[in-house]
Amino acid sequence: MPGVFEIKVEEHFSAAHALRNYPGNCEHLHGHNWTVEVTVQCTELNEIGIGVDFRDVKQSVREALQHLDHINLNELAPFDDINPSSENIAYYLYQKLSRKLNRENIRVSQVRVSETPTSSASYREL
Repeated sequence: MPGVFEIKVEEHFSAAHALRNYPGNCEHLHGHNWTVEVTVQCTELNEIGIGVDFRDVKQSVREALQHLDHINLNELAPFDDINPSSENIAYYLYQKLSRKLNRENIRVSQVRVSETPTSSASYREL
């Protein structure tokens, strides 16, 4: 069975959201300092022993988060139609980063989005 290497990078953004039809306080507009952790898998290393450069992944994550930072997520597509829950944000970022980073032997394997240090949601494909 072939092995796989994984790298993880973490970035942050601040944004507000409100969860439509939520039975509690989270239905009201409120903000978080979000943490996003992206895991990338690769099956081969290059000639200097690197599968995927941390800098490249961090730059791609920063670019993906740039338009989410310091806004009301409910006003941004697709979150103007779907709830900007941690789950939906993780899925959105997974899709966006996969289009940018995935190659023959490199793929985004998971995106974790944390609203607080103790509450997070992840998305990955089987």
